[in-house]
Amino acid sequence: MNTVAVQTFSRQRLCICAFLIIVTSAVAPTVVTAQPLTSFRYETQAQAHCPDDSVVWLDFRKEVYYLKRQKKYGRGWTGSFVCRKEASDSGFRHSLLGVR
Repeated sequence: MNTVAVQTFSRQRLCICAFLIIVTSAVAPTVVTAQPLTSFRYETQAQAHCPDDSVVWLDFRKEVYYLKRQKKYGRGWTGSFVCRKEASDSGFRHSLLGVR
């Protein structure tokens, strides 16, 4: 290879590398930290933990929480009692089903 071809190849390679760095830094995801979620076996424990917040039943498998007036509140093997604000801050959603 002659020197002109080597210089052209090096410039192209440098441009491609710079382009990839710019593109990946522009679309790189931001750092997300998990919110602390304290789960309790009994409703009274959760209420003592968050006296100014309502207690909900969080179903970990379905990733939803139920309010006290809902049918599935306190039922199931894959859930526990948590504070409503902690559940919503952790990314769990409110279930619209089973309202009494």
